[in-house]
Order: sequence, then structure tokens, then C-alpha cells
Amino acid sequence: MDAIYRRQRHIYDASRKFYLLGRDRLIDELAPPEGGCVLEIGCGTGRNLIRIARRYPGRACFGVDVSSVMLETARRSVGRAGLSDRIALAQADATDFDPQALFGRAGFDRIVISYALSMIPPWQGVVEEALRRLAPGGELHIVDFGDQRELPRPFSAVLNRWLALFHVTPRRDMAAVLVTSAAGADVTLQARSLYRGYAALAVLRRQR
Repeated sequence: MDAIYRRQRHIYDASRKFYLLGRDRLIDELAPPEGGCVLEIGCGTGRNLIRIARRYPGRACFGVDVSSVMLETARRSVGRAGLSDRIALAQADATDFDPQALFGRAGFDRIVISYALSMIPPWQGVVEEALRRLAPGGELHIVDFGDQRELPRPFSAVLNRWLALFHVTPRRDMAAVLVTSAAGADVTLQARSLYRGYAALAVLRRQR
């Protein structure tokens, strides 16, 4: 991942804002409880965490990413935003990490995965790990590329060829996998298709 992002990280936010759709909708609907905490898995440049921290004062924010170079960029961005006291970052594997060792917390009120599942081959393991790290009553919010079911075929074909250049693979079976994950983890699932299937938004809620 460091090889992929060593140069891309410098233009990542400026270029991705045009096609990573639904991220701000996810943030607006996140609604972490007062005094709660938010974890982003695959936090990248820290763009989402900065928006979350500003949108929800009084909530502690945490981020993990496997790429050390992306974390370098994230730490600089967080520092420039004056949020180093509210956002903690750590390097970790999204499929297997220990939040107690990293951040001194066993679980989180909200966990965010934004356009990371389409870049991680064992992506089902990321979902399972995230569900394990939810606090009672917590929610896992996911946004990523959708099944493209209603998109014009020529547009979909060009989109997928272009995404492949960046090692991105839309998870067209994500909805079915999340149904199975929810059933096995005692969580409820709400899933929506956005922009004719260009993106998908899902919320998994752990029962209290």
C-alpha cells in the first residue's frame, strides 16, 4: 500500500472528491452519542476524521490504516486542522487489530469504513473485525462502490477499467455478504443504493 500511495497521497483528496460519492452523507448520518467515540478503518489522509471531529464536537476520533505514508499525510492534516488532541492515529491491519493496545479502548460507538473495502482483498474479514469492535448499541457505517446495476453499461465498463488502474474492485456482492454478517453477529442491517448503484451505503447496528 505504501508503494501505491507514496505519490498519490499528495493529490488524493483533491482527485477523489469527484468520485468517492456518499462520504459526506455518511458523516451527516453518523450521529455519535454525546461523549462517544468514532473509529475509521482505512482512514487514509484523515479527510473523513477531520470532518467528523468538526461536525461532532466532544467526540473522540480514532483512525487506523495499514499505509505508513498515508498516516504521515493524515498526521500533518490533523495537525494543520488543530485537531491533534481529538484525533489519534495508528498503523494496523484492518482485518486484525487490537484497539485496547492501540488506543486504550475495547470498543467504539461508531465505526466508519469509507471506500476501503474495494481496496482490501480479504474485505469480508474487515467487516467481521469491525463488528467485533463495536460497543453495545454501536453502529458500523459503510460506504463504497455499489453493484452498478442501474448504470449505463458503457459508463460502468469505463468506470471499472479506470478503477482497476488504482487497484480498486467494486464489491458487487457486498449487500449479500452484509446480510450474512449481520445474521451471525446479532446486528440489524440497513442498506441503500445511491446514484443508480454507483455507490452503496450500509449501517449495521449492534443490539444493546
